[in-house]
Amino acid sequence: MNQHVHQNDNDEIRPEYDFSHGVRGKHYEAYRAGTNVVFLDPDVAQAFADSASVNQALRLLLQLARTNIPIQPVKAVPPTNRAPRRAKKPKPVRATRG
Repeated sequence: MNQHVHQNDNDEIRPEYDFSHGVRGKHYEAYRAGTNVVFLDPDVAQAFADSASVNQALRLLLQLARTNIPIQPVKAVPPTNRAPRRAKKPKPVRATRG
């Protein structure tokens, strides 16, 4: 943080900053209780209308996880480090003698 004091600085607040209706400690209790802020990717956010629907989906996911149903992992195809093979050229067709 830059703590250098400039010569033209003063202790006056700019007129466009209005804190006359501010409330001290408005979010203090929520912060002390512990909150999680989660940012959803845009494609995921489109699927949910509000935070209640996100909570409902996550609770369903937790419920499914607690049922101990074994889930088979999807086997991933290992990456190759070589170029794909080219298709073989077709053999030329010989004209028949007649």
